[in-house]
This record gives sequence, C-alpha cells and structure tokens, in this order.
Amino acid sequence: MSNEMFCFQCEQTASCTACTGHAGVCGKTAEVADDQDKLTGALIGLARTCAKGAQATDETYGLVIDGLFTTVTNVNFNDETVNALIDRIHAESAALASAAGIDAAADYDVANIWNDDEDIRSLKSLILFGLRGTSAYASHARVLGKTDAVADAFFLEALAALGEEGSMDSLLPLVIKTGEVNLAVMGLLDAANTGAFGTPEPTEVTLDVEAGPFIVITGHDLGDIKALLEQTEGRGVNVYTHSEMLPAHGYPELKKYPHLKGNFGTAWQNQRTEFANIPAPILFTTNCLMPPAKSYADRVFTTGEVSFPGTPHIGADKDFTPVIERALELGGYSETQRFTGINGGSKVTTGFGQGTVLSIAGDVVEAVKAGKIRHFFLVGGCDGARNGRNYYTDFVKQTPSDTVILTLACGKYRFNDLDLGCVPGTSIPRLLDVGQCNDAYGAIQIAVALAGAFECGVNDLPLSMVLSWYEQKAVCILLTLLSLGIQGIKLGPTLPAFVSPNVLNFLVENYRIAPTTTPEADLAELLG
Repeated sequence: MSNEMFCFQCEQTASCTACTGHAGVCGKTAEVADDQDKLTGALIGLARTCAKGAQATDETYGLVIDGLFTTVTNVNFNDETVNALIDRIHAESAALASAAGIDAAADYDVANIWNDDEDIRSLKSLILFGLRGTSAYASHARVLGKTDAVADAFFLEALAALGEEGSMDSLLPLVIKTGEVNLAVMGLLDAANTGAFGTPEPTEVTLDVEAGPFIVITGHDLGDIKALLEQTEGRGVNVYTHSEMLPAHGYPELKKYPHLKGNFGTAWQNQRTEFANIPAPILFTTNCLMPPAKSYADRVFTTGEVSFPGTPHIGADKDFTPVIERALELGGYSETQRFTGINGGSKVTTGFGQGTVLSIAGDVVEAVKAGKIRHFFLVGGCDGARNGRNYYTDFVKQTPSDTVILTLACGKYRFNDLDLGCVPGTSIPRLLDVGQCNDAYGAIQIAVALAGAFECGVNDLPLSMVLSWYEQKAVCILLTLLSLGIQGIKLGPTLPAFVSPNVLNFLVENYRIAPTTTPEADLAELLG
C-alpha cells in the first residue's frame, strides 16, 4: 500500500494540479487510489496477454469494461471490491494464456505513466481517462444486451498501447480514435435505451415530494430504475429521480409507472446537504457517489460497480427488496414537501431527445431562415463544486431571446429550473434538455441533421458549444467532438490538469479549444 496517492483525473483535483496526500478531494483514500492504479495495471497486463496471442472472450471484454468503470471518479471507494476485481482479472489472464499455450503478461506499473515525459503522460492520460468514460457507456449498453465488437477490441488495443513507450506521433491518433470509438458506443447505448424504453418525450417534472414512503434513485442506469419501478409497483412506495436519472421521466416505458413521481434535489455535488436526514433510502446505480455523511449513511444502498465500505450492496440479481423495506420502515414525509431548483423554480422539463427535436427540425429550420432563431448554444456537461460554475447560470440567463439552448448531463441543474419560454413567434422552447451525458450522441445527431438541412458543415452552423467538465465521461465526449473536427469549443470551469502545455497548444491550434472567460465576453465573441 502507498502512503501517498497521485490522481489528477477529475476537475476538482487539488490546486488544479493533482491529489497527492493521504486522500483525494473526492474522498478516495490513498489506499484505494493505489489499488485502482494496480487494477489499471492488471488490465494493461490482461491486454498485453491478449496481444501476445491469447483469445479474448465476451467475458474478457465484460471484465475489462467493469474494471475501467470501477476507476471512474466517485464510483468505488472500497479497496476490498477493487482487490476482488484484480483477482478476477489475474485469473482471466492466466486462463486465456493457458488456453493459448503462452505465459500471461505481468501487471504494468501505472506509475510509469505518471512519471513519464509530461507530453507523453498527457496523451496517455487522455487515452486512459477517455477509455474509463467510454467504459461507463459500454457497461450501460451491455446491461441491456448490446455490445460492439470493434469497441471491445479497441479497449484491449488501447490498454496494451498504454504499456508501451509511445510517442507523440503514435499516441495522438490513438487519442482521436478513442473519441471515434466513444461515438460508436454512445450510439449503441442510445439504440439500447430507446429500444428498451421508447423514444423520450417532452415531460414536465415536479420537484415536490408527496407524503408517504419513497426511494430516491440516482446515477445513470435506466435498467436499474426500470427494475425498481417494477418491484415497487403496488407496494405504496413512490420513486424519485436524482441528478442524471432525471431524463428517465421522458421514456414512455418508464413514465408509464404512476409511482414515478418527480425529481428530488439537484446535481451530485449537493447530495451531502440535500440527502441529510431525508426519511427515505437512496439507491446509487453509478457515479457520482460521495462518501455518505452520518446524517443519511444508514439509508444508502449501492449496485453495479458502485461500492463504499460498510454500505449494503445490491448484487447482479437486482433484488431491491432491502431498499423497498427500508423505504417502508422510514415512512417518508407526513405531508407533501415543496422543493425548488437553485434558481427557485418548482419544476423542470426533460425529454427533448434527438427523436423529438428531429421531428420538429422543419420548424426549427424555418425559424432560422425567418430570422426568428439567431443562434444555438449547447451548454452542457458535468456539474461540480468548484467556484466559477455560476458562469453557466449567468451565461444562459444572458442569452438573447432569439437563441436556443440545448443542454445535457448534470450541468443543466445550474439553470434547468429557469422559465425561458419559447422563441418569440414560435412554439419552440428556448431550453431543450437532451438528456444524460451519454445523450451527447443525440445532440451530435441533431447538429448533423441541421447541417444537412442547411447544406453546410457542423462548424458552419450558428452553433456554439460551451461545456463544463468534471470526470472521465466528459473527457471521452470531448475526444468524440475532436474526432468529428468540431471547432471552437469553450471549456470550463478549469482546464484539465493532465493536459500539458504542448498538448494544449496542439488542441488550440488545431481545434481552437479555449477556456471559458466571462459570460459577457464569451457571448459577445460567440454571437459575433
């Protein structure tokens, strides 16, 4: 075990440089950080075993995805479950090597990456963190029975490359390919979600919580909320979404359950305040878990890759009976509670996925041609606790009435309770919630369709992207946008600590990436 950690994969990393003490800002201990590095090293070793000639199986790919997902920020704080996963990876590598008649490759020491030349370290970090983000989307798709052979193979290819010396010339194409593969995986998940739960529909969601027993479900896994809704049907227990689970309300096969009542709270970083003393259990299906405060720790349940020491975990059978029984025991509120978003709104609207937006594409195009819509802004990404994120609230508030804001992921909680109305002279809402972070695929398809309608490239559209990032799923989405050649992205609230000056210069020169400044200055620039 290491007495000190090194981790700089998320936006909140200490001093915008790296978490290097006995615990990270996220609450991850040095021991868990060390174990997660060992887990990554074991995955690279498994990939090298396959590169030597061992034949990977579907189980191998599933294990690689689980291993990568486990290391995403705010997923796993439990050294026992991390070490159990390492043991499984070692066993898989040994079995594959034995079947191929070769020796299994040794684990890789990930410290070699952290201690490498800063540009090589930067590029390898972009690849590794991008893989971690993509693994989350691949995991959700896999739960719904959807896999992609090309993506599965790429996980092993890229992991093996991380264990080699590498150069700028060899790693830059791999960075871009990571973005290309992530686009395919997000497309796979989009098809899996709509295939299982229907095409999202615009849906108004209350922030009130009714009297009686209830469960708060957070994370991203729609399969989990479907199972919970089925198991709570007729039990007198209501279900409320939290953070990135909000878009569940737009899916026909989920919204049909009358006990899916509304949305509780705002984005993930507020959970320790919002969950304090609530008379209900909280089920974490994916990130973002924060170390539970004493005021509600006895009501937290985890499932999937999420794990925290001493917290009850629901296994692969997805039997949520313990969660339901805890909800009945706690009893909920005695009367309806009125809650608001951070701007005082009492409701939010979701469900403007690509299916809905593309169905009114003709109206949108006509509104642009008629001069009623001047510009589109994609304002989305991760929320977080660092100062400066009020930029996104102020930016949206200051956008002119003849502009449309597309949003996705939990960053929208900075402004999604604002009533922006419709574009004057049209029935087109000014604020369109496309969905979760993985629904960036849908936002991309909307942009591509608009470009097709105007017979131009995406970069020629009156469209600007103003993004916020926090963890690795935002990294892989950024890489996807770069792989598509998207220019002029504004990124904040800080630039990633793992991007070296030379790599940043490359991104600025080739993609015109720029940090956010002030809402006033950025709006003036983007509107020309």
